[in-house]
Amino acid sequence: MSRRTKKLGSAARFGPRYGLRIRNLVRDIEVIQRQWHKCPNCGARRVKRVSSGIWQCKKCGYKFAGGMYFPRTQLRDMVETALETVKSKSRV
Repeated sequence: MSRRTKKLGSAARFGPRYGLRIRNLVRDIEVIQRQWHKCPNCGARRVKRVSSGIWQCKKCGYKFAGGMYFPRTQLRDMVETALETVKSKSRV
């Protein structure tokens, strides 16, 4: 008997355990985590996760620290926008 994995994707490995909501969260995180991301150094979409929080571009070899599941976290984006605001105010 085969399992249906169209809806659950990689979270089908848990079977009926842990509840649907948690399995859906795991599936969504793993889909984004395993796709190609944009390199901050060369701009190519060739960044993959090496280990937890470590990301590497397969094109230029640039290795950097990011989030556990995503190379760019919301906190990093907030800090970058705050720094840009401070820099623009200091220029005026």
